[in-house]
Amino acid sequence: MIKPIAGIPMPGAGSTTSLVAGPSGKFQEVLEDAVFRVDQQNKDAMGSVDRFLNGEGEELHQVVLATQRADLSFEMFLQMRNKVVNAYQEIMRMQM
Repeated sequence: MIKPIAGIPMPGAGSTTSLVAGPSGKFQEVLEDAVFRVDQQNKDAMGSVDRFLNGEGEELHQVVLATQRADLSFEMFLQMRNKVVNAYQEIMRMQM
């Protein structure tokens, strides 16, 4: 028996985000949470860059890590979106 995907760890998150919509969850909520997390990573990276450029004690390696974290979370979200779109297109091609 194949086990469903329980969750994918998001960069910068302490726990995993469930991708399987159970009885209490909806796909829309999962998608909104993923978009929120990606946006938050981007805001954190921009804040880190701003603090570095203003000379507020932000170290260069922290800036680079924050921007890479934001880039990776966006890339992962983009790949997840591509997989969902491909699955939808495949379902639409099925003949009944």
